[in-house]
Amino acid sequence: MISGPGAGGIIGPMAITSRLATVADLPALLPLVDAAIERLLTPWLDAEQIRASRRIMGLDTRLIEDGTYVVVEIDGRPAGCGGWSRRTTLYGGDHTPGRDDALLDPATQPARIRAMYTDPGFARRGVGMLVLRRCEAAAAAEGFTRAELMATVAGRPLYEAAGYRVDEELDDTSTGVRIPLARMSRTIGPGAAAAGASW
Repeated sequence: MISGPGAGGIIGPMAITSRLATVADLPALLPLVDAAIERLLTPWLDAEQIRASRRIMGLDTRLIEDGTYVVVEIDGRPAGCGGWSRRTTLYGGDHTPGRDDALLDPATQPARIRAMYTDPGFARRGVGMLVLRRCEAAAAAEGFTRAELMATVAGRPLYEAAGYRVDEELDDTSTGVRIPLARMSRTIGPGAAAAGASW
């Protein structure tokens, strides 16, 4: 989950649209994801940690199949993407082992905010916040009252600005390299739905 610091800012006067992603978007989204991992994590992580981050992060096409992954475009160019999930997996891409597709119970479990990435060229323009609010609204419409995510050091400022609080600081060491992460959550509901307009 990547977004630049201060990504809750306002998008300037450009044509901005958002829609659900399809598999046809993958050729454009995969380079965006790679650039986000490489460039937005660089201020915080060393080269070895960034290489390891690629092994634990990435786009999970299950989100596209489930119809819960959104693409934001500015002037027709993909500027960011992200999704939410009604399934158990908290983070990771298609290549990440140990994913769990079991469905969550909205009455007792939080929805997952997943695979958030911003094109570095559009960082700090509100792209990440737009994706986040739309995901929260869609999850709330399905009865979820909380949202949970795993934040990278680069994404954490966005989530804190959006009202998420840290539940746990931890390191992913599954690759043999320490990647600092933070498990975060917040309450969602009618307010989030109002903030995130329709898909």
